[in-house]
Amino acid sequence: CHNDCDLAVANSLAAVAAGATQVQGTINGIGERCGNADLISVVANLALKLPGHAVLGGGGAEGPGTAHLTELSRFVYEAANMTYRPSQPFVGSSAFAHKGGMHVHAVSKAASSYEHITPEAVGNSRRVLVSELSGRSNIAALVTRPDVHDDRKLLDAVLAEVCRLENEGWQFEAAGASFDLLVDRCAGTFRPLFSRDSYNVDVESRGDGDIRTLATVKLRVDGQAAGSVRHEVAEGDGPVNALDAALRKALEPVYPALARMHLLDYKVRVINAQEGTAAKVRVSIESTDGEQVWGTVGVSENVIEASWLALADSFHYFLTIRSRP
Repeated sequence: CHNDCDLAVANSLAAVAAGATQVQGTINGIGERCGNADLISVVANLALKLPGHAVLGGGGAEGPGTAHLTELSRFVYEAANMTYRPSQPFVGSSAFAHKGGMHVHAVSKAASSYEHITPEAVGNSRRVLVSELSGRSNIAALVTRPDVHDDRKLLDAVLAEVCRLENEGWQFEAAGASFDLLVDRCAGTFRPLFSRDSYNVDVESRGDGDIRTLATVKLRVDGQAAGSVRHEVAEGDGPVNALDAALRKALEPVYPALARMHLLDYKVRVINAQEGTAAKVRVSIESTDGEQVWGTVGVSENVIEASWLALADSFHYFLTIRSRP
């Protein structure tokens, strides 16, 4: 069933209700023109919304089939080298996302008032976003450290810092790792495992069209001899890749676990475009260790500096919070 009128899923469900026993579609609706009926949505609706339809080994509200729909959706996206759709029904990262302070507070009391099913029924999870619209409930829901939940003074300090940074162009909605580090900084418990003395990025464009990018970093690493600086140079496919490679060369001898971590995605957005070439940019980075995906953010008038801030947060998150027992 093609999706030219954005009715492929609705038509498929209507056909089943009328007696059809076979539905043709694709996972995630991938297909020519406007795509096809998304079998993820078809299966989820049949199993969870329309009683009496046995799908995926029986379906049911907590059935073993629907509980793997999110995993299946993302597997197909990765196999096809396509990016996820955050707004995709049932399995998108925004399908069960909550932002406003009163909204989040209500969800914590009665989730069914805002969620049409439990996220776990399709293998998804609830996301609480943090922004200038947040209240203390958002902060408490997001904080992963149990010792913070009852500390109203700290929660207020975190909320105030989030509002200040968002006014400068930062966004933590897709940067949960940077938010966790912000909480540690507000609590006074953040211990940097490395700090930069300096970095430099050179881009050389040659007459034959070849472009080379070289990054140089000088870092002070926690636990190393006082005054010692690790100085490394690396080449990469662009400034961010080169910086990432140089950081790894400097840190992996001290923190070999970093070999498990790699970058998944990199995005740049101009915040105040009306300022022209003096505009600020926001860099968002997604990283993974093969088990978990986390996001970090950096903001600066300089895209390389914004990238460094997001990269440094990603490395620190993996080495500290991600490694907590």
